[in-house]
Amino acid sequence: MSLPTLGFAGLGRMGGPLSRRLVEAGYAVVGFDAAGTAERLPAGATAAGSIEELARRTDTLFLSVPDGAVSRTICGQIAATADCRTGTVVDLSTIGIAAARGCADLLNAAGVAYVDAPVSGGVAGASSGSLAMMVGAPATLFEELEPALAVLARHRFRVGDVPGQGQAMKLLNNYVSAAALAATCEATVFGERLGLDLAKMVDVLNVSSGRSAASQDKFPRSVIPHTYDFGFAGALMTKDVSLYLENAEAANVPHDLAKGVAGLWQRFNAAHPSADFTYLHRYLEDGGV
Repeated sequence: MSLPTLGFAGLGRMGGPLSRRLVEAGYAVVGFDAAGTAERLPAGATAAGSIEELARRTDTLFLSVPDGAVSRTICGQIAATADCRTGTVVDLSTIGIAAARGCADLLNAAGVAYVDAPVSGGVAGASSGSLAMMVGAPATLFEELEPALAVLARHRFRVGDVPGQGQAMKLLNNYVSAAALAATCEATVFGERLGLDLAKMVDVLNVSSGRSAASQDKFPRSVIPHTYDFGFAGALMTKDVSLYLENAEAANVPHDLAKGVAGLWQRFNAAHPSADFTYLHRYLEDGGV
């Protein structure tokens, strides 16, 4: 049985390696990126000149874009495309619950299924296929897409039946990650002020109850060597934590801690809008400036 033709909109830091993996797995991939398709298109894929062309040429269309506004615009373009061939849109972006539901409404009205499937694991995970994917979609649709999804993400979880549930899982994951990194940064700056060695503190944390992905991975790779090059933008973490806070408020659940975490990330991003998220440690070392 022949493989479906896949479209890919958004060929940036995540979309580039993800689309490349699909090509290498034997899929015919058609790509488009508003920032420049020719420069970003992986070898072996073919270029489309617009979203509408993607919708006319592909069976399943993947999105990897920065935010909900972009996803909604693209979904609206797909829904309005005459002779649309695309039957399913799989959104790998972190866009928030309301945006995912809005995209689903736009596409469903045009007879196109929308799958909410944000991913976690960064650029390294996208390149290696080791991402975690959190999917809100009916079981039958998830199973139909499983061969292609398995190329992109080693860990695939169908967390619910409807769009928005994948986003909820992704937002709570990134909130926990952001809170752990912020706490580890604050705590180690405290230790440094009292004369403790940063690397030694991390060694102790990693065999004690304070260990986390921040101490086990982010600090050894990017904070201790002062490279601050883990590969995830502080601006994106700020966006995700702010989305979590917004959605927690809307759900009327406790969010006192989230207010403080989001506030810290927002201040950091305002001071260093282009920095890697691990630069938060340096920001706090410098007194939050």
